[in-house]
Amino acid sequence: MTQPPGPTRRAVAVAGLAGAAALTAVGASSAGSSSAGPSGAEPARALRIAMLLYPGMTALDLVGPQALLAGIAGGGLHLVARTAGPVASDTGLVLLAGDSFETCPRDLDVLFVPGGDGTPAQMRDAETLAFLRDRAARAGWITSVCTGSLILGAAGLLRGYRATSHWCVRDQVLPRLGAVPVDERVVFDRNRVTAAGISAGLDFALALAARLAGPEAARTSQLVAEYAPAPPVQAGTPDLAGPAITARARAILRPLIEGAEAAAAEAAITRP
Repeated sequence: MTQPPGPTRRAVAVAGLAGAAALTAVGASSAGSSSAGPSGAEPARALRIAMLLYPGMTALDLVGPQALLAGIAGGGLHLVARTAGPVASDTGLVLLAGDSFETCPRDLDVLFVPGGDGTPAQMRDAETLAFLRDRAARAGWITSVCTGSLILGAAGLLRGYRATSHWCVRDQVLPRLGAVPVDERVVFDRNRVTAAGISAGLDFALALAARLAGPEAARTSQLVAEYAPAPPVQAGTPDLAGPAITARARAILRPLIEGAEAAAAEAAITRP
């Protein structure tokens, strides 16, 4: 007689990481003022993580962190958009938001914003910025990957904070939004956590997982994902890529750069 299939690798990983998270779950009410961010344990419960979706986001900014953080969220991870339903990324990949701004939990352990070609539009979107301000007022961690930090900045949530973003906008745009740009892969400043471009989302997720559920949970998640980067080429930063490749990349990114600069100039005038 054929035996029923055993638990999937994902199910095992999620169960194990959720168990680890339950031992050290950190809540919004425990937000701290030091650079270490929120601290202190609460009774075991699902973590409340809200990840913003919007048209023109970069899917990998969100999907990488979502894959790693889902294991410690204990069922409390919410994909949120202005309206629940399908949302197209900047490469056409469609993701599904299960929550709207109205149904998203009000009190969050983690508020997360991805970047992407749609960043300038979101920097100007009053409803999105109001949603972020509202949830950030009670969130334990306020976080982003890539140009998601510019959206946080446009909402006034990075003023006086050290932060990073994609290299093409980090040093030029973040200061216009009141942030202090830092050339690092992942930057923690109090309860703000920002990551550099796209692929840095995996590093961000592991660093945050270590804070939320402990180093062992983060290492387990890394191993389950077999995250052991060994790129076949070395051009992940402008310094490594050299002037010619950097110029080609900057040309591809020019609409995003110019759009973000214009939106930041407007935000400096209009944000509360």
